[in-house]
Amino acid sequence: MAKRLVILGAGESGVGAALLGKKQGFDVFVSDFGNIKKKYKDVLSQAEIKFEEGGHTTHLILDADEVIKSPGIPDDIPIIRQFRQAGIDVISEIEFAGRYTNAKKVCITGSNGKTTTALLTHHILIKAGLNAGLGGNVGKSFAWLVSEHDFDYYVLEISSFQLDGMYRFKADIAVLMNITPDHLDRYDYDFHKYTGSKFRIIRNQTEEDAFIFCMDDPVIMENIGKSQIRSRLYPFSIKRTVENEGAYLDGNKININIEPKFYKMTLENLALQGKHNIYNSMAASIAARILDIRKDVIKESLSDFKNVEHRLEFVARIHGIDLINDSKATNVNSTWYALESMNSPVVWIAGGIDKGNDYSILKELVRTKVKAIICLGKDNKKLLNSFKGVVNTIAETTSMDEAVSLGMNFGKKDDVILLSPACASFDLFENYEERGKKFKEAVRKL
Repeated sequence: MAKRLVILGAGESGVGAALLGKKQGFDVFVSDFGNIKKKYKDVLSQAEIKFEEGGHTTHLILDADEVIKSPGIPDDIPIIRQFRQAGIDVISEIEFAGRYTNAKKVCITGSNGKTTTALLTHHILIKAGLNAGLGGNVGKSFAWLVSEHDFDYYVLEISSFQLDGMYRFKADIAVLMNITPDHLDRYDYDFHKYTGSKFRIIRNQTEEDAFIFCMDDPVIMENIGKSQIRSRLYPFSIKRTVENEGAYLDGNKININIEPKFYKMTLENLALQGKHNIYNSMAASIAARILDIRKDVIKESLSDFKNVEHRLEFVARIHGIDLINDSKATNVNSTWYALESMNSPVVWIAGGIDKGNDYSILKELVRTKVKAIICLGKDNKKLLNSFKGVVNTIAETTSMDEAVSLGMNFGKKDDVILLSPACASFDLFENYEERGKKFKEAVRKL
């Protein structure tokens, strides 16, 4: 008799796990407490996978041999506690999918930069002619890819929520970009718990595996000292010289040293500009060199890469004012990087669902770079209190059209209107993509 696999949540991750489970001969049942999007219902129906929405039927889901929990579902809700009390394993879709592929896995996590680094790494692998898939927290879910393809390499962006349900899965190359406070509402507002989740990226690694990390991140460096790490270490830094293998900045050149080869690349040749993108380019380059990709392929890839939509995306120049969509900046640190890379006076559109944000790290940048703030959200109290007295002009709205219109009123020639919310989008929008699209629509109406 087939093992019963229950999947909680029918989004990208859950539906991908359901398809892979069906292919592997499981008796699959999908249960979503909310409503399932039509496109996912159609996929489940076509694959003849049973599902329910609008609530969980207890006897149908507690009859599981194993449960896959979608990353958006917290660990401490009653139904998850029931599974654990019944001795039923609850795992992530990443853990499940890892059982069914022998491909090499480059796994990238961090509070910021992981999407760009994953896209850039995948771009290099494809340019090198490798049979490589891109998924996880970007594009298709890992399980969905494994169910439909037979890739030799996977580049996976992995969130802390996905790492929490990972036990036997192993990254051949693990990349940790940085650790700054994010999603603390899911970690009892305990930064140590969140840090512990990020460090699960090196779980199960052996001496044969690689760990690429940012040497300039104090949280990473503090925890490396406390961790028993078996994998080979490849640090990258823009502040100091890396003595052994890794990458570092020397003047205006990135130095990549992966024995037996050493190469340099001039910053001006990078397609992605800004300090944060030097880090992203270094991490992707090290991963590529570990996979023995030729340096000319890496150089060409770094110079012709097109960045992800909604991440410091130039939208238009109107009346001499640049409008930039950074809707993907859902935490304070992402917004710090965005503001840090601006060289003109900024009209900053911010706000949304606060995830336990500490805005104090932005104050100095805001004082020197921002001329006006437009708070776009249902509850802007924390933003208003944080920047009152730092910036003279602060306005509030719940309309993207009005936010853009106000931005044009506050801005003048050679200014920048920057949508970089530092918050989740769910108060006014379905997700950060919809928020970014609405911004671009509002700009087009001007």
